[in-house]
Amino acid sequence: MGNNIPSKSYSRCPNEINKTTVFKQEEPQTWCCCCKKQVSYRIPALVYLSDDRTFLAFAEKRKTLSDTNAEVLVMRRGTWKDAMSQEVEWVSGQQLLTSACLPDHRSMNPCPVYERESKTLFLFFVCVPTGVSEYEQIRTNKCRGRLCYVTSKDAGKTWSHTTDLTADVIGEEMKEWAPFAVGPGHGVQMKSGRLIIPAYAYRYTGNPNCTSFCCLSFCCFTSYALAFYSDDRGITWKVGNQLDVESCECQMAEIIDDKGVSTLYCNARTTLGYRTEALSYNSGQDFATVLSPNKLIETGNGCQGSVLSFLQQSDPPITYLLYSHPSNPENRVDLGLYLNKTPLDSSGWSDVPAMILHHGPSAYADLVEHEPGRFACLMECGIEHENEEIAFLLFELPAKKL
Repeated sequence: MGNNIPSKSYSRCPNEINKTTVFKQEEPQTWCCCCKKQVSYRIPALVYLSDDRTFLAFAEKRKTLSDTNAEVLVMRRGTWKDAMSQEVEWVSGQQLLTSACLPDHRSMNPCPVYERESKTLFLFFVCVPTGVSEYEQIRTNKCRGRLCYVTSKDAGKTWSHTTDLTADVIGEEMKEWAPFAVGPGHGVQMKSGRLIIPAYAYRYTGNPNCTSFCCLSFCCFTSYALAFYSDDRGITWKVGNQLDVESCECQMAEIIDDKGVSTLYCNARTTLGYRTEALSYNSGQDFATVLSPNKLIETGNGCQGSVLSFLQQSDPPITYLLYSHPSNPENRVDLGLYLNKTPLDSSGWSDVPAMILHHGPSAYADLVEHEPGRFACLMECGIEHENEEIAFLLFELPAKKL
């Protein structure tokens, strides 16, 4: 879901240490979504595999910036050298994930999750028929996407063939959905072992008796977040219930309180001017509590954001939440990092960003923790436009913020 209006020129932040371009838009540099010669990269997703000290960065390779011109998923591999150098060495060149596809479909929205017991990396994505737009699925009130994944047992060096879960997992529920997608960004493995893949699906919410063309438009459809989940290390999957409030592209995080009780948190994009935040007390089967006071602002018509839980070392350990999103309420600029030390209470979010990860145009991003207290971000950013490149950045939180 793009916002491809050029932004004014910004200078680079002097404090962007260890910022590395992972994917870069290819010539010619033009912001015309119809330009068929423009190769672009969008929709970043990031995972860290601690056993291999390896970051895997994923994105969509597109003919243009347009969602409809997505083609294939791509990946780059980076090795974290050591804590002293704070450097990641990236293998030159990108890997086309040619097995992550279906014939005559485009692959979109990479969403990785690592299953720690079997040491299996799952990469979820959606496949949409070539040339079929999100608008076309809305106009016809028909979902055309497929829920798919590939797996790797060797830290992304090789990948399985695509597994299509659509019929077995979504089944008849597809008749109630228009477009749907996973993530984008990382999934979660909970303390219990349950694997969580965040997702959302549009449903028709207009007049049920109206079938005219004028009513089959975005204003008559609303997106609602949900989770796909597995309790057997990814052998079988189920679909949870959707939230009952508007919630689009989303990420989820596990919050563990001082008594060891687990709660699944959802943070989702909306068109309401603020983010939807919700809690699940049954690990994603449904989200019974929608949080307020809607403290996290949305940007313009909305933008994807990333959320991550981490343990602040104490006795007992305390869960904090990190959230990244453009900090400007109108435009996709100044990617901010926000901190909540009381994550079950949405009023705990900081009023201003704890850090600005990129000054200037910036949009979608994905956060991971690679060592206790050490984090990485994969983000769309640029000098004149947010889709000039997808860059990688290592960072630590300022001590005074913790």
